[in-house]
Amino acid sequence: MPFLVQLTDDAARDLEEICDYIEQHDMPGKAEHVLQQIEQAFSSLSKHPRRGNYPKELLDIGIREYREIFFKPYRIIYRVMGNDVYVLVIADGRRDMQTLLQRRLLQA
Repeated sequence: MPFLVQLTDDAARDLEEICDYIEQHDMPGKAEHVLQQIEQAFSSLSKHPRRGNYPKELLDIGIREYREIFFKPYRIIYRVMGNDVYVLVIADGRRDMQTLLQRRLLQA
């Protein structure tokens, strides 16, 4: 049975900001390609949600509730709860992920 993949409001905003940025700063069609690739990643999570790694920044402090998959340079951080996969963060991995994850996941 496939898992239901759901984006939090923050993750949906992340995805929208990524696409907007690419549309403004990259070649035409690139944002659509990135969106399709990220949607394929969501589809793979529906079938195999526990395949992702633990984010290093969280593993270093003993947190194993979250996992991540990549569509480089983007990191998709999610949590499996029951038969649902909640996507919490979609971010360029070149960002300060430690601060982003602490602010988004640990202070929520």
